[in-house]
Amino acid sequence: MRVIHVVPRISEEASGPSYSVLRLCESLIESGMDTRLATLDDTNKQAQRPFHTTFPYGIGPRRLGRSPGMKQWLDLEAASGQADVVHNHSLWMMPNVYAGRACRSGRGRLVVSPRGTLSPVALRINSAEKKIFWRLLQASAVRDAACFHATADSEYADIRRMGFRQPICVLPNGVDVPSYDARPAESRKQLLFLGRIHQIKGIDNLLRAWARVQTRFGDWDLQIAGPDSRGYLATLQALASKLQLRRVSFRGPLFGRDKLHAYRYASLFVLPSHSENFGMTVAEALAAGTPAVVSKGAPWGGLETNAAGWWIDRGVEPLVACLEEALATPSAHLSEMGRAGREWMIRDLSWSAIGAELSAVYRWLSEGGQTPPSVRLD
Repeated sequence: MRVIHVVPRISEEASGPSYSVLRLCESLIESGMDTRLATLDDTNKQAQRPFHTTFPYGIGPRRLGRSPGMKQWLDLEAASGQADVVHNHSLWMMPNVYAGRACRSGRGRLVVSPRGTLSPVALRINSAEKKIFWRLLQASAVRDAACFHATADSEYADIRRMGFRQPICVLPNGVDVPSYDARPAESRKQLLFLGRIHQIKGIDNLLRAWARVQTRFGDWDLQIAGPDSRGYLATLQALASKLQLRRVSFRGPLFGRDKLHAYRYASLFVLPSHSENFGMTVAEALAAGTPAVVSKGAPWGGLETNAAGWWIDRGVEPLVACLEEALATPSAHLSEMGRAGREWMIRDLSWSAIGAELSAVYRWLSEGGQTPPSVRLD
């Protein structure tokens, strides 16, 4: 079988898919699947692999990602029968339209991973633009998908809410688990947010909650790391100044060793998102041995069942109540929670298992047979 994955970008600044789609392709190759990855050409060249093909932007707004070269290549691959499956990741850019159109004109089966783009919160952001794009381009490009892929039950519900009745493969992202390094004993404790600096992440709620607890927990610092999205960083910095916050730093994007170092040195990770289809940074923090506080905008109820953190309601008040408990938790107990989370990641979210299951889904779509256990038909 030959499978083509399509995602607009996997540049490090693009966050979650930069890691998850690339590693998904690698895990499929390890399982014996002939796999290609197509993206636009603003990718970090160091991230490219032999299976990865990039295409130049065409004329038009860059955020639309128009690329005649990518469209032509996908159309040829599908029409020639070379692609058994075309797996599209995300929505709202032209590469996400090209994938569907190629399958409609060719013989490939289309799989669509919304990657959080169909959540109610995500749909409200730039809603007028999305309604136009949906009617003119996106709806017809995904309407005939053979299967959807959701990374959590909440995203499964989002897909069904949009009226799609196709089979849905519910399969989380995997995570690479680094070697374990004990956190050095330091007098200062770090509360870390790491991710896109975007309004959907609920960082404003985090700042407001920090204003309520910062005096009581003087041995804690708050670090906010990640790439700015459309100038939202300035909004948050102005809010921090207005609230007269202390011991808060905005670190900018972190990659590679610096990113892992931030996870390992943090005593606690926090993701107060309004909406997440998965929350890759939570998995990365747990894999590094750091417990987490995550809002119910992200599908991380397992934090509580695995004694690896807190899963709380969205909003300022629940976050304040949780931080008052979490920041008062002894360091030794936080470390125990971090180890429990790391063991959970090793047990349930290995990339080899994810790749093998998705390979079975692709074969089922092309050849039929028994429905794979990750696929829901209801």
